[in-house]
Amino acid sequence: MIAGYSPYGLQARSVSNDNTIRLNKFISDSGRCSRREADKLIDSNRVKVNGRRPELGTRVEAGDVVTVDGQEILGSAPGKSDRVYLAYNKPVGITCTTEHSVKGNIVDAIDHDQRIFPIGRLDKPSEGLILLTSDGDIVNKILRAENAHEKEYLVTVNRGLGPDFAGKMSRGVPILDTVTKPCKVSVVGRSVFKITLTQGLNRQIRRMCEYLGYEVIQLVRLRIMSVELGRLKPGQWRNLDQREIDQLNTAIASSKSESSQRNKPPAKKSKPRQDRRPASTGAKPDRKSARKSKPGNSARAGEGRSDGRRASSKPGKPGKRGARKSPSSPRRR
Repeated sequence: MIAGYSPYGLQARSVSNDNTIRLNKFISDSGRCSRREADKLIDSNRVKVNGRRPELGTRVEAGDVVTVDGQEILGSAPGKSDRVYLAYNKPVGITCTTEHSVKGNIVDAIDHDQRIFPIGRLDKPSEGLILLTSDGDIVNKILRAENAHEKEYLVTVNRGLGPDFAGKMSRGVPILDTVTKPCKVSVVGRSVFKITLTQGLNRQIRRMCEYLGYEVIQLVRLRIMSVELGRLKPGQWRNLDQREIDQLNTAIASSKSESSQRNKPPAKKSKPRQDRRPASTGAKPDRKSARKSKPGNSARAGEGRSDGRRASSKPGKPGKRGARKSPSSPRRR
């Protein structure tokens, strides 16, 4: 059973072993959602383990009872032979969410007899290929930009494309406080082009076109890695064949499911270097500070002055700039 209870719920295990599994992976392996979505469920307090609220990073083991919104999540099957992999031609107007409360959600649109979820998303006004699965392991490996998996789109804009359009798009465009990664762009018609991306920023193609002065009229995704839209009509879906599944698994074999940034130790903050050199010569001493200084701290013969110059060691003879007169000395009129 899970150890480490706190007043706020279950704490993450400090040490993992072969008999435990991360909670988000346990949920995704059940076919409910991806690991990223599982983390959102945990963070929004919709998940409980043995009746208590867990933390992100909690690990579970055999015998632990995991529930989402009060419904128990069953453990994953030992193999992947029962997993579902679908290709769906998403029509305009369908929202890529598993929330049944959202009208026009993709899960209700497909109405599959098993619990599935989309790999990534397509904007509501966009259409074309999207993959759905009950295999939570492959989702992040396909989606993470650093794994550089291709997605190809056919885009129609509101006016004719300029002669330098493809070059500007392919080199990268500044959007969302960053510059998009270099990509492949080819013009196929007066106002139609194909673009192949390896990243998926929010409304990326539409924002890129908008930056260059174009408005997207139609956006269709044609391909995800080796899986093509083919002859699927809007609203139709099909099971991936074994060849496509094998190609996907081969392509993601060396892909990372988590960002490499998470594994990097935090950068050590260097302490500011203290300058031990004397103050700059020529800087005048602060008279207020001098009055507030403790008695006995005034410059003695042979000691360094506050202005960086050495006081004269001979009594009665001031330094080059002259010694400070005592209060009893008559002022020069």
